Amino acid sequence: MWFELFDGIFVINLPARADRRREIDQQLRRVGLSLTHERVVLFPAVRPDAPGGFPSIGARGCFMSHLGAMRMAQARGMGNILILEDDCDFSKEVDELLPRLSSALQSLDWALFYGGALNRFEAQTAVPGLQSVQASSGLMGSHCIALRAKVVPVVAAYFDAMLQRPPGSEEGGPMHVDGAYSWFRKDHPELTTLMAEPELAFQRSSATDIHDKRWFDRWPVLRHASTLARRCRNWWRTKEFA
Repeated sequence: MWFELFDGIFVINLPARADRRREIDQQLRRVGLSLTHERVVLFPAVRPDAPGGFPSIGARGCFMSHLGAMRMAQARGMGNILILEDDCDFSKEVDELLPRLSSALQSLDWALFYGGALNRFEAQTAVPGLQSVQASSGLMGSHCIALRAKVVPVVAAYFDAMLQRPPGSEEGGPMHVDGAYSWFRKDHPELTTLMAEPELAFQRSSATDIHDKRWFDRWPVLRHASTLARRCRNWWRTKEFA
């Protein structure tokens, strides 16, 4: 099984978001895991009091949560790790993709792996089911990202250095975590980044914790309607049709 490649599977979740805990647990159960599985670590997402140089409080919290997961992995002596944000959904082809990905990732030298991306990027096929992404390609896809054991301390140190710089620094200062991973990859072109193709995971449509809430998420009646609409959209993307 693909998940056996990882010593730790970190699920980042704000304690207040019980709805997302239920949803990510349902997703994990689809692939034979759960929030109580021995390899799964439910990581309490960081919720700062101020942006602290980041674009928003949520952006800072997301960045610090990913960094916190890496630090915990180091403290526990873990090897390869997988980080999932609690709005991650697995695709309807997940059962077909996992065996192929397991074999491919064990046969290739890689540093970072993305389960999917929200944007277009330059890549070429490495082996069936995997694309090799150019170091210069910016990626939006921290909802499902894996780090090889050798790179965990390197990425953690890189993120720590970003925290010491001012916003807008030419060397890379506080920024959204997607940007931080992309800056790291740009500065380390010797490291291989792989992406699942077709996508293994996508970002579930739900009310955001990173940006300010949209107007339809602030009003109770409209919030209920938008929740139903998101559930329908997510169901459509994960439903297996005969």
